[in-house]
Amino acid sequence: MVTLAQRLEELRTERGLSRPALSAELGFPKNAVEKFETGRQTPTREQQEKIAFYFGVSAFYLRGESSDRTRQDNWMDAAYAEEPPVSVPTPPPAARCPRESVGETHGTVLDSLLSGKQFRDLLRAAVLDTLSSPEGQELIAKAVRRELSNRR
Repeated sequence: MVTLAQRLEELRTERGLSRPALSAELGFPKNAVEKFETGRQTPTREQQEKIAFYFGVSAFYLRGESSDRTRQDNWMDAAYAEEPPVSVPTPPPAARCPRESVGETHGTVLDSLLSGKQFRDLLRAAVLDTLSSPEGQELIAKAVRRELSNRR
């Protein structure tokens, strides 16, 4: 298995950067990248996200947990784009806000909350946190095994 230190060195050398130069690019202390690559220090979660963003790779790839360089937020955006829009039925007049006049097609407060960018961003962050946890990885593995066994 590839370690974070090995992956970081690989990405840095692909860009032709020295360790101090990469540290400076990322706004880290001068010898931070050297410590990360030699294993004397592990970058914090925020530092890992910053490194992954800089190189345009996923945090999973950076940590050696995946061989797919795809950024996870790009993957999530693609998942949203591929799904057809969800049609939410208009609630009966009694469930609408009393200020709405009959015949208007305003959604409920919940509809506007669920369709907002802030909610989607929060949901995306929660999903990515869950998927990156050991428990989330185990759930994914179980689901894949179950799906593969159903296809046989």
